[in-house]
Amino acid sequence: AWPNRVHHQTDGGRKECRQSTMAANQSSSNTPTLEEAVECPYLDTINRTVLDFDAPDHACSITLESSPHIYACLVCGKFFRGKGKHTPAYTHSVEEGHFVYVHLTKGTFHCLPDDYEISRDDPSLRDIRLALHPTFTREEVDKLDKDRELARDLFGRRYLPGFVGLNNLNRTDYLNAVVTALGHVKPLRDFFLMAANNTNSSNGHKSGGGVVPLNGKSKKRLVQQIEHAEFSPLAKSFSLLLRNMWSPHRFKSSVDPHMLVQAVSVASNKRYHVCKQA
Repeated sequence: AWPNRVHHQTDGGRKECRQSTMAANQSSSNTPTLEEAVECPYLDTINRTVLDFDAPDHACSITLESSPHIYACLVCGKFFRGKGKHTPAYTHSVEEGHFVYVHLTKGTFHCLPDDYEISRDDPSLRDIRLALHPTFTREEVDKLDKDRELARDLFGRRYLPGFVGLNNLNRTDYLNAVVTALGHVKPLRDFFLMAANNTNSSNGHKSGGGVVPLNGKSKKRLVQQIEHAEFSPLAKSFSLLLRNMWSPHRFKSSVDPHMLVQAVSVASNKRYHVCKQA
């Protein structure tokens, strides 16, 4: 439950956070319980209007390093490496008084500098979690072609999921056109929208049921599934871009394809890249 009082960026609030964290560490488990995690007093300092998870490169704004452990500050929107003492994220939290962060890869939420994890199931963080890593259920995917309801972004602009604009990154209009076309090829689209949900089945085989049209009829057959973690960087970037294009939970009504452009450039040995017309 939420605390009755709201703590702002004060020494008293941070002291209470430290005391709560110390109490949690003295318990039998070092992982905070759901009740302890929800009582983060700084969730009201989150500024959603500055959050841009489509940023060209998820690199630390201080060291310019790319790392598997980059955190976004949910107060100012900047990216920082690490969360331990003397890391850029830790230093930023102390110097600027910005305490709430999200791990860009794992999607976990953290309070710094006290360094405890906030429950990702907190209902007040659901919109950020879906904006960072959009996911789809089978039922949602099946309704995509029938749903014509307009979604709203954070600024009140309306858009139709799947028909959003892709930013032109200096002569990348050719790629935008190809991605938009591929994003409406139903079997391909459905596979990549559901890709992030792929897990090993109980018998250890990576397989799942798929419906494949055959001579005007639908025939169900067993199809090979690949774990999302085993995707190439190009496939992961394409999957994320399609999920962003079809997501009704966007903070912005347009989508930046920069991460896919970078992945295409690397996979093609820079044959296709920004500033070069294909």
